[in-house]
Amino acid sequence: MAAERTETFARAGGHVSAALGLVVAAAMVVLGVVDHDNVPLWVPALGLLLAVLVWTSTIRPRVWVEPGTLVMRTMLDTIRIPLAAVEEVAVRQVMAVRAGGKRYVTSGTGRTLRQAMRGSAVERARQERGGLRAEADKVVESGMVYGDYVELRLRDLIAEDRARRGVAAYSAELETIASETRREPAWIEIGALVGSVAFLVVAVLV
Repeated sequence: MAAERTETFARAGGHVSAALGLVVAAAMVVLGVVDHDNVPLWVPALGLLLAVLVWTSTIRPRVWVEPGTLVMRTMLDTIRIPLAAVEEVAVRQVMAVRAGGKRYVTSGTGRTLRQAMRGSAVERARQERGGLRAEADKVVESGMVYGDYVELRLRDLIAEDRARRGVAAYSAELETIASETRREPAWIEIGALVGSVAFLVVAVLV
């Protein structure tokens, strides 16, 4: 049965760099506030922009599954795709899916560079057993990396949602289902990014 609860997939690293970026950004802002007579205005302005960039690029992107829906949160928007409409899913350094002839990408989950170069379990199965058979098999390896788990788990959820809807892969009905895909702009993040860039420009010019 398709997921009846929200299932969230973890990020593939980036926590340390995000934490360091936020610490540096906070230090720049605090320094500008505490010693505003000696610290140029562009320093806290740059710190604010850095904080927004760290949030939008490293912390905000996430991937989860709601009942019947794949949710991909990117830097500046949130994409909601019916699970049954997903034609392809690939988890490399970022996750990419194809639905309704369109490609959607998020850094909300992925692999390290080394893992991405090695390829996924499904790709290796295609080479060893052939495309169609590999797609149908449960490809499980000892010590499977998290990116493989995400890719295989999503394939399971996609198949379950198609079975629930009574549609087959590559059927004409998938185009109609794919038309239900929605892209929601992240207005708060967009506003914060525009505002912080404008603040930095003003701070540099004054």
